[in-house]
Amino acid sequence: MQSSGNILILEKDQAVRSPLETILSFLGYRCQSGELSDCLSYFDSEDQDADAVFVGNLGSEASPAELIEKHQGTPFVFLSDPADPKITSASNYMGQLNGSLVYDDIVSLLHFCQSFDTMKTLKRRRAAAGEGEHYLMRALRGRGKAISAVRGLIEQVAPTDATVLVLGESGTGKEVVARAIHELSKRRSKAFVPVNCGAIPGELLESELFGHEKGAFTGAFTAHEGRFELAQGGTLFLDEIGDMPLAMQVKLLRVLQERQFSRVGSNKLISADVRIIAATHQDLEKMVEDGTFRQDLYYRLNVFPINTPPLRERADDIPLLLQSMVQKYGAQEHCSIKFTQEAVETLMQNPWKGNVRELSNLVERLLILHPNEIVDKGDLPPAYRGDAEHGSEADEREALLDAFSSYGEDDDLPGIIAGKGAPPARIAGENEMAGAFAPQLDPAGVNLKDMVAQMEIGMIRQALSQSGGVVAKASEILGLRRTTLVEKMKKYGLTAAGSQEF
Repeated sequence: MQSSGNILILEKDQAVRSPLETILSFLGYRCQSGELSDCLSYFDSEDQDADAVFVGNLGSEASPAELIEKHQGTPFVFLSDPADPKITSASNYMGQLNGSLVYDDIVSLLHFCQSFDTMKTLKRRRAAAGEGEHYLMRALRGRGKAISAVRGLIEQVAPTDATVLVLGESGTGKEVVARAIHELSKRRSKAFVPVNCGAIPGELLESELFGHEKGAFTGAFTAHEGRFELAQGGTLFLDEIGDMPLAMQVKLLRVLQERQFSRVGSNKLISADVRIIAATHQDLEKMVEDGTFRQDLYYRLNVFPINTPPLRERADDIPLLLQSMVQKYGAQEHCSIKFTQEAVETLMQNPWKGNVRELSNLVERLLILHPNEIVDKGDLPPAYRGDAEHGSEADEREALLDAFSSYGEDDDLPGIIAGKGAPPARIAGENEMAGAFAPQLDPAGVNLKDMVAQMEIGMIRQALSQSGGVVAKASEILGLRRTTLVEKMKKYGLTAAGSQEF
């Protein structure tokens, strides 16, 4: 990561400033540091152009909370936990280093600062937007094309009152997108009211949305405001709209068309000054074809669609998401963790069926299991150690054992089985794999790890030989994924021709 920006370091202790300045200079930044009073004077001068400010110990010479509030157009990074909600809730607070100068942490925080700087023009247009930019830069983390496209769509549609339909798999952050739209809109000062249409029984959904009068039905002992009334002037988020019953879809369509509704048990019309954002993980077009979702309501909702990308399509964003989640949950658990490069690369290869929500749950779990530790690949739960991408260990073991069943005494596997030439013994038992065979155990004992390795080498050689060196075909013969076979070949130094390199 090379840059040419300016960074201001506010720290009294030179022993703390010097190593930080060395790292930042290595990354290509020009650092303004030295006596704290001089730096503060430079910071307050009209010609200062710092792209980021690193704040450490200021003593009594300045208040960090006042600085971050006064200079809202500049991103701030703290060398330790500021422990002040006024600071941590500020939109230009990018994060903290927790007292340690870790290269990867510094690079990630500088990326946040760069993203903040590129949005200065947008921030000026919505100076009173509260935490709108916070949602775009902090909640919608990532630098990939997919998530950047989503942020661009949010910026385009937020200033309007257009109805938005957010589509995507479960766990991709559809409600986060909806909240970001609200926070960047002119309705941000009013309420954002979410409703999960799939969590409310169909017979109660009408009352929940539109409210009811006292005595409207059995159990209605008092009048009740509905979600439409609570969201007046603001935004109503209809989550899982695909689960809404057909009868309720008709009533919702009428409200969207006429912008008026009445409580259950009342004839009084109430104006619906509400922006609608709907979301679903279901294929609404197919539901329309199947007759389970009204076509007219679909077109009424699908004014401005936004597709949230699944995490597997934005694997490059995982390191940034991990850093963000560790900061978030680490503050709650009062601990932290760090990931090795191998662990991060392994997580980047996971299919993430639960998307960002699944990754968030994993980080929270690892903080509990390995507080203040370094998490390596072996510390990850078994399902996240690469098996999801390359097939489970059980599947691979079964494939290899099936391949061993055709093993003959003329095959070139020296040293694998004691008493070479003896037929392999059948494994008995209802819980054993059908068709699997086991070698005879020498009374003197064996090195099981070497034996398994030699078995794998022999089977891979034979598969490569039979396939003429075509790795894809050899992987089919062995019942492995191609990527798994390639990794094993690298591990054992095998070439596509099947010979071993030493």
